[in-house]
Amino acid sequence: RIGSRMTFFPKWLTFLKGKEVVIANAIIAILTIGGQQLFSFFTFSCPCHVGQNLIYGLAFLGVPALILLIVGYALNNQTWRLVMGKRPHFERVTSSNRLLKCKLVCFVLCSITGRALVAPVTWLAVTLINGSYYICAVSEYVPVYYYGVAPNVTASERSRVLATFPCSQLVPPELTRARDEVILLLRYQSQVAGWLLIAVVVITVFLSYCLASCFSPLSFLHFRYWSSYVHNEQELFDEATEQHSKLYAMQHVRKFFGFVPGSENVKEIRIPSLREWQAISGLAFLKRVDEEHYDYSLLHDWALKERASGKYLRIDEDP
Repeated sequence: RIGSRMTFFPKWLTFLKGKEVVIANAIIAILTIGGQQLFSFFTFSCPCHVGQNLIYGLAFLGVPALILLIVGYALNNQTWRLVMGKRPHFERVTSSNRLLKCKLVCFVLCSITGRALVAPVTWLAVTLINGSYYICAVSEYVPVYYYGVAPNVTASERSRVLATFPCSQLVPPELTRARDEVILLLRYQSQVAGWLLIAVVVITVFLSYCLASCFSPLSFLHFRYWSSYVHNEQELFDEATEQHSKLYAMQHVRKFFGFVPGSENVKEIRIPSLREWQAISGLAFLKRVDEEHYDYSLLHDWALKERASGKYLRIDEDP
């Protein structure tokens, strides 16, 4: 049994490998659904007043979706790679290069937008299926033939009464049946809109993947290999970045303090002067040194400019 379990988990890991995007999108959708339910339970309360219902309902529908969209763009590393990416000055600009650059930017932008839309679309779909926000927003605009009152009621009075329909305690007893019919109608419209939104998104995503696969120059297995390569390259690059920056910073720390953190048998330490402490303290931005190099911090700038002279204190081996 233990052996079968050990072989079962690697199979699942193999199946899940390369599907990180799908898993991440599913997690984002689940978290958005949970957040929407909590948000609706604790914060939403329709004002039931003419002119305020529409603004309030649309604000709860659109503003969180807009915030989630912006957060989706901001949390995607491809966004900042697209924004901060620069063409080398020595690269020759031709029409073919410009066309290829435009195609690449459009492809990356579509990919980023697709990832960023997961949370806001989920929010809108779940909110519409819930129906409360939609009912609050459009209750006062229900056509008159859905409203069973005498025809001598003025339009302003009708709108005022319709605006109170989301709040059952404000509706007169004689209008309870009309209120229930209007609420059912609006809930039906909202839920249909929510399911249509889900259907449109699913069909759009499926067709996009189909078109991308049709126009891809790679075969299915070659595409899987390329995806695996890009993923592994990014992981190795991140590991190398961490190690390289640590080793590079270690040289500057060694020059300032006279030893490297974690070293054994430290014989002596360097005592920085007041001027040196002042030189590495404070705020600093990325500083350009020449055409090819930058100073990353004040300590980096000090280590490149100053000599490691000054006072050293010998450390006895025995305490």
